[in-house]
Amino acid sequence: MTTPTSLATDEARTRLHELTVIDVRTPGEYAGGHLPGALNIPLDQIRRALPDIRHAAGHGDVLVVCASGARSENACKILAGNGVTAATLSGGTGAWAADGHELHHPQGSSRTSWGMERQVRLTAGVIVLLGLLLGLVVHPAFQLLSAGIAAGLVFSALTNTCGMAALLARLPHNRPRAADLDKTLAALRNR
Repeated sequence: MTTPTSLATDEARTRLHELTVIDVRTPGEYAGGHLPGALNIPLDQIRRALPDIRHAAGHGDVLVVCASGARSENACKILAGNGVTAATLSGGTGAWAADGHELHHPQGSSRTSWGMERQVRLTAGVIVLLGLLLGLVVHPAFQLLSAGIAAGLVFSALTNTCGMAALLARLPHNRPRAADLDKTLAALRNR
């Protein structure tokens, strides 16, 4: 398995017409703004989409994007492990927007969703505060909740993974509707 190739935002913008762009963020994040022409296949659905991604890769280069680059790197490693070469966008959609490039929004989408990193920060903060409060009011052992979150954040930083994000991605508002994913996979097959 090799380290995934990375494209800078300007290079990706100039090649956008020839790339199959796969956005591995949650549907809610995708609805908040994505690269023009990007197809939404959440990271936890990549294995299901492998045959269709492999088909698209046979017709041109694949660019995988997420919010900051961590999930897209993980997706590229999964793809590489299954014989599909893909590149990741350096800095993700955050860098794309910061460099002044346009983000598209799905037609008819009025739903705005928090990015996964923001959802993780909120959830971690709430659990830490709850652990501290319950530790003061009910029993000091509840402070272990806060310690567990702190340990999880350290582990997340060291491994560049996030178990809490993986759990939050399974919530209904972060899941693709089956029809949407099937439509995306059909679009990949037609490339």
